[in-house]
Amino acid sequence: MGNRGRIGLDGGMTILVLAATGKTGRRVVRGLRERGVEVRAGSRKADPPFDWSDPGSWADVVRGVSAVYLVAPEEVEPVAPFVAQAVAAGVSRFVVLSGRGADTYAGRFGQSMVEAERVVQASGAEWSVIRANNFSQNFDEDLWYAPVLAGRLALPAGTVPEPFVDVEDVAAVAVALLTEDGHSGRVYDVTGPEGLTFADAVARISAATGRPISYSEITGADYAADLRAEGLPEEVVASLVGMFEVIADGTLARPATGVREVLGREPVPFAEYVARVWGPHTPEEG
Repeated sequence: MGNRGRIGLDGGMTILVLAATGKTGRRVVRGLRERGVEVRAGSRKADPPFDWSDPGSWADVVRGVSAVYLVAPEEVEPVAPFVAQAVAAGVSRFVVLSGRGADTYAGRFGQSMVEAERVVQASGAEWSVIRANNFSQNFDEDLWYAPVLAGRLALPAGTVPEPFVDVEDVAAVAVALLTEDGHSGRVYDVTGPEGLTFADAVARISAATGRPISYSEITGADYAADLRAEGLPEEVVASLVGMFEVIADGTLARPATGVREVLGREPVPFAEYVARVWGPHTPEEG
């Protein structure tokens, strides 16, 4: 599909950012507002509130919106009806956050992201997709933060390198795709500039903080058992184990060029993320 012309920073557009309090969403909100764009935050606590599980909340959120930053929920089912309702309300552009290699997941991981890609591509609106590798910030904001603070991260990651991407770069790419022309119908693989094993990444964080932090390689079955012991639902356990199966394939190990293609600069190196976030103190210590 060709571009329909600039949505335009001078056109009084409103952009809906879903998962507006999440890792990428809150940074996208900030980046858009810095450009003078009116932002509608999509979250349960926003006004109007947005809840994937409550279709009755969708109409007020999409009314008057020109573009949507779409972070899919865990569940697949709401994605298609939400996109259809948004298009009917006048949304003309979608930017979808997805995972790198989404076309190879084969049911192992991220099915709602795969569905979001499929649905927006068939929606009749302009669309672009950000396929990102694991975020650097997973070490300090989410998945692996508590184990890293405890001094031992155990994962079934093997020795396949991962080009961790800084969430600041992901958000900057999203802001560009939402507000600029020339990206319609494009899928961008967004990574950091180098591949690191998880052991290497943990070693760099340990060196920056001066704290002993080890990495241990475990089996997928042991990882699943650990996640269940933490009380995670079975569908989440299966998804996380599936994510590491995808990583082990090695198809996501090579750095990609998406950040450079969109932003015209190199992506943030993992070392820069570590220095900014972890040194000389851990995030918990400030």
